[in-house]
Amino acid sequence: MKKIRCAIYTRKSLEDGLEQEFNSLHAQREACAACIASQKAEGWVLMPTQYDDGGISGGTLDRPAMQQLLADVDAGAVDRVVVCKIDRLTGSLADFAKIVERLDAAGASFVSVTPSFNTATSMGRLTLNMLLSFAQFEREVTAERIRDKIAASKRKGLWMGGYVPLGYDADGRTLRINVDEAKTFRALYDLYREHGTIRALKEEVKRLGLRSKLRTAADGRMQGGQSFGRGHIHHILANPLYAGRIRHKRQIHDGQHSAIIEPDLWEAVQMQLTAEARKLRTRKAADTRSPLCGKLFETGDRLTPSHSKTRAGTRLRYYISHRLVTRSGEAGVTGWRLPAEELEKRIEAIVRGLLTDATLAGRLVSAPDADEIVRLRVALDGLKRNTSKAELLELVERVDIAPGNLRLALDADAIAQRLPIGADRVDADALRTSVPFRLRKRGVETKLVLADAPAGCADTLIRNIAQAHNWFDQVKAGRSFDEIAEAEGTSKRRVQQMINLAFLAPDIVRDVLDGKQPLGFTSDWCKNHPLPSDWDAQRRVVATL
Repeated sequence: MKKIRCAIYTRKSLEDGLEQEFNSLHAQREACAACIASQKAEGWVLMPTQYDDGGISGGTLDRPAMQQLLADVDAGAVDRVVVCKIDRLTGSLADFAKIVERLDAAGASFVSVTPSFNTATSMGRLTLNMLLSFAQFEREVTAERIRDKIAASKRKGLWMGGYVPLGYDADGRTLRINVDEAKTFRALYDLYREHGTIRALKEEVKRLGLRSKLRTAADGRMQGGQSFGRGHIHHILANPLYAGRIRHKRQIHDGQHSAIIEPDLWEAVQMQLTAEARKLRTRKAADTRSPLCGKLFETGDRLTPSHSKTRAGTRLRYYISHRLVTRSGEAGVTGWRLPAEELEKRIEAIVRGLLTDATLAGRLVSAPDADEIVRLRVALDGLKRNTSKAELLELVERVDIAPGNLRLALDADAIAQRLPIGADRVDADALRTSVPFRLRKRGVETKLVLADAPAGCADTLIRNIAQAHNWFDQVKAGRSFDEIAEAEGTSKRRVQQMINLAFLAPDIVRDVLDGKQPLGFTSDWCKNHPLPSDWDAQRRVVATL
């Protein structure tokens, strides 16, 4: 008789009672073990490995024991998964479908003790799907009731828990002022009013040695007590809690706790923060102009500036084929959509390379003598070194992009104005160059990769990889994600998302540093798509981007 290897899975949503000598997980395991023993004649055998998830919701598959169980199923080490009740496995119909699919792929099945179901049969799967639909409905209704209760409580001005903010101590469903911490908080407000910017405030806070709130975790460890980051400072200054109010989503209600600062002062600080942000947006807006407007052409068609906005409101600039604008909506119309900043960076590199050419001084004017060549070389070197990106792009007269080849011409008059020569002596042919390139496409976006330039170093991705290694070193030193997030002035979720970059394969990291990474391999992609821990699997995923 063939043996059927049975694995018992147990789960409890809350941690309450897990410390007891005999808890819910033990009771579930006993029931499942009895079921397996009753089927001994059918060849059922209990596996010794225990798959227990205590204190974890069934609304997600991100559970240690569940992941280990699925890995063992995929490896062919489990023939049947036994649970006490259906909802112990999962509370999501979509997740249940994924689990059954993986079980079927491995030739395994799922059995529930109460009520009795077996996914080895089609009727069992149908009945389970129906029951799980109701289980998911119940879970979602419960979540809605909790959200409604929190919203109603905040409308009454109650504090609904979470991290106790700096300057306060918890007092049931409200807060009371911590006199010592309130001094630190008021100092932050006064210093911001004095210095006017968060950047300057951060430096002053660091100089004065002001620290974040020190907390005792549930396990007795101390958290906090770190230097304030810029994000943390902004959160404190913009938090209406300190003006005696409670925020719920986009609404602000009067709170039942005492205010540390007067509401009028808080409003004044908000106006100051808004003015600071407006100045920052104005500076950024100055960098969103398109200096190559009217100078770019591809296969006879002009490339025109365009832009789009992300959900966060960030402005993304492009140069797109003019026909995509004039013939928008027509079937079969295709064209190019080039990221503006990337293209401008490439054009800048070509211009600097042309000005660096050692032979340019001898070709720039007709019949130059030795002294004039020396003077032109010095002037060209100064032009290359002392000219900003925007000024260099102003020197461009025209850029023609043809399949596999980019032709660039500088404006002879503009060059003559910056060099000790007359415009009538400049040889326009010396100010033209041709560079081969290849195209890389991702969706509707096209990217030029010059033959003599790297694909482009992803500065943000490189910084995040370095930050991930730093955070991982802190985790190894015993710090929690909460402590790291508070010290860095960021969210715990971001730390958890980006720390996975510390486990990238060495050759992938090397490609990023060399600018040879795929176009789609960005920090945003990594944030939303966790890479597998296996390096070979990582390489396969990255190769498809």
